[in-house]
Amino acid sequence: MSLSGIFPIDRWNFTTQSILNVLSAEDYNLLISNQSDYRYQKGEVIFREGAFPSGIFLVRSGQVKKYKVDQIGKEQIIYVANQGELIGYHAVLSEERYPDSAAAMEESLVSFIPKEDFTAALQRSPLFMQRLLKALSHEFTVLANSISVFAQRTGPERLAIALIVLREKAKDGQTPDQDIVLNISRSDLANIAGIAQENVIRLLKEFKTEGILETDGRKILIRDIKLLVKRANYR
Repeated sequence: MSLSGIFPIDRWNFTTQSILNVLSAEDYNLLISNQSDYRYQKGEVIFREGAFPSGIFLVRSGQVKKYKVDQIGKEQIIYVANQGELIGYHAVLSEERYPDSAAAMEESLVSFIPKEDFTAALQRSPLFMQRLLKALSHEFTVLANSISVFAQRTGPERLAIALIVLREKAKDGQTPDQDIVLNISRSDLANIAGIAQENVIRLLKEFKTEGILETDGRKILIRDIKLLVKRANYR
């Protein structure tokens, strides 16, 4: 079911999957001509906050989380990247250290693209640069909205919003008649929603009792998106 008219998903979700589509075949081949492919297991770090960037990363398969860790070691997941999305380009563009860390949420194949090839592609394709800047602008809007709204939300509302956004991300590449199943650990879900893991477990049981979702191990199937949106209490 579409969220159109019942939840403003564009305020919460962003993607970089369409950016590479504007490159010509020649420019795309030049961009990836020196790429290196790496397979990461769940939890393996791709880059760490504070490190100097030497390139960008393209998620070929799996899912990658971008996150920050506070002074007491608590993790806050700020974005989940799917297949076809770029990560790590902020630091290259700003010529600064990585502002966050990235790690695989499941077994993932990720390509590393040297920054020289990335910047060359930007110079060759003004449309590529335009799309990237547009994505950056929208990303900032989404993050600003998340910070301001999550600060005022209850635990159940935060979890409901997190599940709605993850459900939308999970729709990529699926047909309309397919069940949308989220495969995510309770700790990662807690770090996205910004609530304690034990509260996530308790709230998922409540949502299950209310007929909103079903669970099977770490898998979550959203059964009634309208009820989930109602739980989000977003106006």
